[in-house]
Amino acid sequence: MHIHLSNASDKPIYEQITIQLKEAILANKLQAGDALPSIRALAKDLKISVMTTKRAYADLERDGFIETVAGKGSFVTERNQDFLREELLRQVEAHVLKAVKLAKTAGLSNEELQDLVTLMLEGDHLR
Repeated sequence: MHIHLSNASDKPIYEQITIQLKEAILANKLQAGDALPSIRALAKDLKISVMTTKRAYADLERDGFIETVAGKGSFVTERNQDFLREELLRQVEAHVLKAVKLAKTAGLSNEELQDLVTLMLEGDHLR
């Protein structure tokens, strides 16, 4: 698994790591039981502080995405389908809110925005 960090991002490095690992787990690129690199190994690989990777792993564990077993490492947890759906719904809501704000800035009416969403849902680009 490759993690890409950007100095140009408005998000702190630990959050970039957290987001990318969550996305990999939600997309089943990382599955239940998969081992993550150790905190030190990931820090060395990304050329960042161990404290930064420790914060990312702590956030992932707090949110229920990974579990850490003393002396063995960190592993992707078994995902509850309701929890998975809730996390994906939260992400959809965030993206829709961003789209609505952008549409308002562009001067689109509610009807125009609804028409645009309908067109997007019916489009071939979703496949």
